[in-house]
Amino acid sequence: MGRAFGTGYTTGTRLQSQKKRGFRKRLFSRRGAQLFARNTVVSVLAFALGILVLWVLVARYAWSEVLAAGVSFVAANTLHYALGRTWIYRGTGRPPVSGYAYFLLNALFGLAITLSLFALLVGWGVHYLIARVLVSIAAGIVLFLLNAFVNFRSL
Repeated sequence: MGRAFGTGYTTGTRLQSQKKRGFRKRLFSRRGAQLFARNTVVSVLAFALGILVLWVLVARYAWSEVLAAGVSFVAANTLHYALGRTWIYRGTGRPPVSGYAYFLLNALFGLAITLSLFALLVGWGVHYLIARVLVSIAAGIVLFLLNAFVNFRSL
């Protein structure tokens, strides 16, 4: 159908239907479950890459754990966007360049969450790899919500 005036990048009829259903109903819908499942698969792959990069930078190159966590987070999120655009949120009307820009803004917010919680847990004596796993859950859920509702407008 194309882009409707004032409705973003989703067709007017679909977006109007979505808005009428409300946030909670859209999130806990069949479509929401499908997007979340796909996002989980991609997140696990991206997270595995991030953990590998984190381990290499800390164990092999003696980088600071916090700095290495930041670099690995950005690398994993770049992979996540590429896979997310082609599989999770396929069919989005958001142009790739602005979609990536929004994704990176969301990722910076997620990076702030990740580094803050990561530094806190490492400071409490939690092993850096365990800390990274724990903070990824909180940041991952926040990023999914931002991308599904704001960036790709898929829910």
